[in-house]
Amino acid sequence: MDPRYDVVTVGRAGVDIYPLQVGVGLEDVDEFGKFLGGTAANVAVAAARHGLRAALVSRTGADPFGRFVHAALRELGVDDRYVTAVADLPTPVTFCEIFPPDEFPLYFYRRPAAPDMQLTPAELPAELVRGAGVFWTIGSALSEEPSRSAMHSAYVARGRAPLTVLDLDYRPMFWPDRAAATAELEWALEHVTVAVGNLDECVTAVGERDPHRAAAALLERGLDLAVVKQGPLGVLAATRDEVVEVPPVPVDVVNGLGAGDAFGGALCAGLLAGRPLADTIRFANAAGAIVASRLECSTAMPTSAEVEAALADAAAGRTVRSARPSPARAPAGTVPTAAGAAGTAAGAAGIAAGAAGIAAGAAGTAAGAAGTAVGAAGTAVGAAGTAAGAAGTAAGAAGTAAGAAGTESAGATGTGRDAGGDGRVGGGGGAGAWLRR
Repeated sequence: MDPRYDVVTVGRAGVDIYPLQVGVGLEDVDEFGKFLGGTAANVAVAAARHGLRAALVSRTGADPFGRFVHAALRELGVDDRYVTAVADLPTPVTFCEIFPPDEFPLYFYRRPAAPDMQLTPAELPAELVRGAGVFWTIGSALSEEPSRSAMHSAYVARGRAPLTVLDLDYRPMFWPDRAAATAELEWALEHVTVAVGNLDECVTAVGERDPHRAAAALLERGLDLAVVKQGPLGVLAATRDEVVEVPPVPVDVVNGLGAGDAFGGALCAGLLAGRPLADTIRFANAAGAIVASRLECSTAMPTSAEVEAALADAAAGRTVRSARPSPARAPAGTVPTAAGAAGTAAGAAGIAAGAAGIAAGAAGTAAGAAGTAVGAAGTAVGAAGTAAGAAGTAAGAAGTAAGAAGTESAGATGTGRDAGGDGRVGGGGGAGAWLRR
């Protein structure tokens, strides 16, 4: 018999390769960081950070990145014994671009096929599925075989026990079309007790974008709890007896990816502890805001103490900001203005004039050394030329400074995504609207 876990997550695991520069397209990034990634892995890590015993069920390649996934899971407190290797497939890698506050394109490298889609019933033993306090599943695991059939078997084995969770996790690139995703999500909703998703995912699952109607439609499928994330508008959570709406936590966004997974791990902690629903959603919301203020996902997951501190800050009207060093940001646009270009040209001309004056001074000094009276006169001329040269050089320096000032002025007023900065948006709710890992 497998030991009981507080949380068992099933689904994506891999490696995130994230730029260490903000506001820079991948084609221009010079430095990257390597992190554990994948939504199921991230939720397991998030749960472990709250002191829960967590295990991940997934698959990787039999390669160095696969070994990295195992090492990172263990280091972050997640049991990796149910993560197995697929010999002939590479461990998935995901790149992103970071344009705060709300543009974080993701690029998945999961072909010819992803190992985590090769799950079979053998990787999901019934005793593990039944014994988990929270059994956390993701919609994308239903998008391909053999993972789809393995998940169907797991849901049946679980028997719709309490805290069987479906993260709707609709990603168009994993499905042939939205209709195929809808069919699978509709089936899964009949076998779970908790559903979590953003507004677009709710449209896919139940055909409703209005948060209240979406929550009601989810509950009609027999769920105990429906959680609808609305990005900067916060989060709505509903049971048959109550509806809770929690506003967003203000946050200086660095990278919105991973906020939803932090929300998920904190949601597990609140549900297992039996907290009131409003407290649980506020706690999860703040966890998402903290991760949005950081660069990466897995290693950015907060502890319970950090979440409580963020809640206190929010109550006092303070914005959540990362205490970590900020990643490098691209400078604002640096196209020079006409005044800047003219100043630079004047500087260059001044330097040239200075050089000519110094040369004349040197020639005069040489002539002075060749004769007496003529030499004295020449020396005087040389001295005058040297002084003129120095004056020209000073003028050149002043001109160059003016050119630089013109260029700087243009940069300070530059626009475009490179000048995005730290926009403030609703934090925890953004776990739903931001692209999630």
